[in-house]
Amino acid sequence: MRNNVQRIAKVALLTPFVFLGGFGFSRPANAQNQELQERVAEMKEAAAKNKQAMAQYTWVEQINISLKGEQKKQEHFQVRLGPDGKPQKTPLDPPADPSAGGGGRLKKHIVEKKKEEYKEYAEQMKALAQQYVPPDKELIQQAYAQGNITLGSVADAPGELQLVIHNYLKPQDSMTLVFDKTQKELLRLQIASYMDDPKDAMNLTVQFSRLPEGPNHVSSMMIDGVSKQLNISTQNSNYQHL
Repeated sequence: MRNNVQRIAKVALLTPFVFLGGFGFSRPANAQNQELQERVAEMKEAAAKNKQAMAQYTWVEQINISLKGEQKKQEHFQVRLGPDGKPQKTPLDPPADPSAGGGGRLKKHIVEKKKEEYKEYAEQMKALAQQYVPPDKELIQQAYAQGNITLGSVADAPGELQLVIHNYLKPQDSMTLVFDKTQKELLRLQIASYMDDPKDAMNLTVQFSRLPEGPNHVSSMMIDGVSKQLNISTQNSNYQHL
């Protein structure tokens, strides 16, 4: 009897189960891997279809840049995707008045130098964010092949799933994609990355919405440059079919 119990215990310990930490359930590894493969395929297909569909639209992008909680700049652009799939932007704001602002020459020089510093850093943040948004199907496939994607449910949202990708673009970064199971489309992204140095963290939050009878699109995006306390908020609106 004792030997039978020991054998049963040994089999139980060796049975391949995967525990999804934080989601409160465990599943057989083969079932988990099959569903993960299916969801990754759906994510790649959705990303490709939306990118293709968005090339048929133009929209207005509003960008607010804040430093240490104080708004420093607001910009407006007319945007459309170019042949390379990257956004092409046309400024909608009138040119800045170079004579605006008071103070002496030295003060103006200091102010302009600081403005250039945060402007350059903001451009670097936006450039990095564009490498994550929208997610690239080839990078998703690469992460899957390397075993860097985990699948889990979302608390209090039975119709949603989330894929967590590690080492997506940079070593030790992470991207969490929340996915609507029924509509098979992205709802939001949460990205933890960094600039040139891992200590120079950049966090990115993206919300998606669906156009009426149109594609899924980025409706808002918040980029947080942690070390500089520099924030960039983007709102997209006024979508027009070309």
